[in-house]
Amino acid sequence: MSGTAHEVSRVIAVEEHVWSPELRGALLELGGDDTVDAFSNDATTNRLLLDAGEERLARMDAAGVDFQVLSITSPGTQQLPAAQAVSVARISNDFLADAVRRHPGRFAAFATLPTPDPAAAADELHRCVTELGFVGAMLFPRTGPDYLDHKSHRPIFDAAAELDVPVYIHPGVPPEAVREALYGGFDFATNLMLSTGGWGWHADAGLAALRLILAGTFDRHPDLQIILGHWGEMLVSFADRADGLSRASAHLERRILDYITGNVYATAGGIFSHRMLRQVLDVVGPDRIMFAVDDPYTATIGSESKASPGFARAFIETAPIGAEDKAKLAHRNAERFLLKRG
Repeated sequence: MSGTAHEVSRVIAVEEHVWSPELRGALLELGGDDTVDAFSNDATTNRLLLDAGEERLARMDAAGVDFQVLSITSPGTQQLPAAQAVSVARISNDFLADAVRRHPGRFAAFATLPTPDPAAAADELHRCVTELGFVGAMLFPRTGPDYLDHKSHRPIFDAAAELDVPVYIHPGVPPEAVREALYGGFDFATNLMLSTGGWGWHADAGLAALRLILAGTFDRHPDLQIILGHWGEMLVSFADRADGLSRASAHLERRILDYITGNVYATAGGIFSHRMLRQVLDVVGPDRIMFAVDDPYTATIGSESKASPGFARAFIETAPIGAEDKAKLAHRNAERFLLKRG
């Protein structure tokens, strides 16, 4: 693989977050998710999440990003009471759709779904794809105590398969009991980061994807695709070891590794690591990678290098991979897989 810098013609970022005023209000009223207060509700981040217009476009231009696939930030509507989740999800998706209508050359969107009411969630996915033109859905690992593989959630994945759209599984904060047992014992800030962006988020999202495999989701829907951010949420990098489950899981039609390499796409998710990029390429190949900035969080909690002019485009152009693979990472895979172009 070549490490020579090579300019890319276009950069598409596919894990880029917003929220609606209604969702923000509902989440603050509900409570129970420290990530909302810790990462999303300070004055600056709240303003950036609510903006899907000129300030966001200027930030994209400064980073070297031409196009964003917008999604509702964690935890979406999944921790709300069912009736409230249905109403707020619809409002939030209309918020996304309005942004896409105003800037069709700069934005597409993933639907947020009211998983506490799985039938309504399936209906909302149909509406978002067939009426609003969304390119898939973003889900978080759990609804209450139940992971996405719970049989009650099957209508959602049935709908995604029928509509031929992917499901992006984004991390959510682990259950409180898990946080206390596995990620506690330090000061609040350390506990929070250990249970979220430092480790727990990614282990939990990878587990949610692995549970979908073990539950036979991809035997029922062989062509269904999921997307994992942060270079595969630990599952991709641990794929060879996870394949050890294949012998125990005789009910499955394929090996675990086959599902990971055939039903999973991985994105950068705002982690600008060429080392992790190389590892993911080795596991899933160049046709299953996409770029993502994790906007606006890179602007509020990112490193200085992430705030430098053109940082997103520079990461791709300086990656130690060939020009063709850089183009696939930058835009071609997203155009083919999500935007259905080329």
